[in-house]
Amino acid sequence: MKVAIGLYSKHEVWRLPEEPLRFLGEEFPEVTFVSTDSEEEFGRELENAEAALCWAVTPEQLKRAKNLRWVHTAAAGVGRNLFPEMVASEVVLTNSSGVHAVPIAEHVIGLLLSLSRKLHVAMTHQAERKWREESILSPGSLPGEVFDKTIGIIGLGAIGRAVAERAKALGMQVVGIRRNWRKLEYFVDQILPPEQLDTLLSQSDVVVVACPLTEETKGLIGEAQLKKMKPTAFLINIARGKIIDQKALIRALKEGWIGGAGLDVFEEEPLPEASELWGLPNVVITPHVAGATPYYWTRVTNLFADNLRRFLSGQPLVNVVDKKAGY
Repeated sequence: MKVAIGLYSKHEVWRLPEEPLRFLGEEFPEVTFVSTDSEEEFGRELENAEAALCWAVTPEQLKRAKNLRWVHTAAAGVGRNLFPEMVASEVVLTNSSGVHAVPIAEHVIGLLLSLSRKLHVAMTHQAERKWREESILSPGSLPGEVFDKTIGIIGLGAIGRAVAERAKALGMQVVGIRRNWRKLEYFVDQILPPEQLDTLLSQSDVVVVACPLTEETKGLIGEAQLKKMKPTAFLINIARGKIIDQKALIRALKEGWIGGAGLDVFEEEPLPEASELWGLPNVVITPHVAGATPYYWTRVTNLFADNLRRFLSGQPLVNVVDKKAGY
């Protein structure tokens, strides 16, 4: 069996290191692993491969990959892989949902505490070498507390649950939205169906967007939804930028519909220098790095190895994507 690996990137951190590749070779001596450095090379190797470990397969690559039966993406989001030919094919698509849960959940808590305790304001003054306690200790706008506040999490998948567990440890009340939820975890106080999004928005002091980008969730948070939120509430997005109407969000932040935002993802990336978001004092921006961690490739490789064992023995795979649903 041959596995074509297409984990190339302009950023070294998102390229498969040698050690995980060596691990796979030792664990599966009966499998041929071919790691590639470009889209063209990956496409050539994919032509006679039965499986792929990659970021994404293109329509042209899929067309030429006559033996391909399984694609595993090292990402959690699968949008780039859901072109019509892939959706219609019998190729099984699995993703790496779960490997990002720890770093992204910690990133969410970091953004939340920065906004609540005004750490981002202090860091601005630090860069200016200014001792400006009056900007932080202003009457009526003191640094806040997250204890006993309500956090609303849109999407209780692996990331959403990890956020919920950490928020509960901080003494927060946790409300979440998830489709087809059957079990109430100890760290979730209330679960609502997607149809009750407005309820979550209106009662939450913090709203975390942690759902996948699909046709249903694109533009999910717009002007009407932002106006449902408390004027003191924070909005944190570590999912995908297009889930939030960015123009409406900028207006909400400028006009005080909400208290602030912590953003790791945007409609356009990199975020253009001309974007008003850069200059808003109630916004904390990180450049789509919430999922970064030294343990990323170990987790991805272990997940893929588990699935490869299942694939070779004919067992059901884990993290199988519903290609029609989009996640």
